[in-house]
Amino acid sequence: MKPAILCMRGVAKRFTLHHQHGAVLPVLEGVDLQAHAGECLVLDGPSGMGKSTLLKLVYANYRASAGQIDVRTGADSTLDVTQASARELLRLRRDTVSYVSQFLRLIPRVPAIDVVAEALRQDHATDADVAAAARAEAARWLQRLRIPERLWSLPPATFSGGEQQRINIARNLIKPRPLVLLDEPTASLDPANTRTVVELIQEAVGRGAAVLGIFHDPEVGAALATRRIDMSCFRSAA
Repeated sequence: MKPAILCMRGVAKRFTLHHQHGAVLPVLEGVDLQAHAGECLVLDGPSGMGKSTLLKLVYANYRASAGQIDVRTGADSTLDVTQASARELLRLRRDTVSYVSQFLRLIPRVPAIDVVAEALRQDHATDADVAAAARAEAARWLQRLRIPERLWSLPPATFSGGEQQRINIARNLIKPRPLVLLDEPTASLDPANTRTVVELIQEAVGRGAAVLGIFHDPEVGAALATRRIDMSCFRSAA
């Protein structure tokens, strides 16, 4: 068995509804799972089962109500996301965890090619050679994802939903990271671009990334899954 990149133990998430007199809404309870290098875990279950919440807990967009979330950050090091500082989380997102959400967080006035290249420049922001190499690699990704060259110099805010999602995928997968989180990455894509994204995810798995994914298209999930996780196992009985 290859090493676990992600290990979740006893993880729970409950939301407090302050506008409803402090009512507590349990979403996930007792999440125990591991994701290993070179596998794709597909999260199964209908809407409302906590699939997106689970990804946000791993990425620390949400804080867990209970439990431990360990992410391997090196050969002999792990980080418990539930206890991590803001600086540790920034480093984790830069070097270890990619997260393709359902929506691209738009960056005003930044050209699409620079949005995609950003992850490759983060450690060498002022190095002209690094910047040029990063833009060249970003151009290759934009070509592969069928973004017309006439759009590369424009901010993604002007793009269609499908084009924005392809920018979102490129900017988060261009830098190889050990853990990849995918929240319906092909939801707004046509069949040709869906096939390309499936290939990109398969390449990430092939190089040894651990992937957790939510896929609305059952054919995409079937093409990618090395293991499936039934989210109903983590629903509260309350």
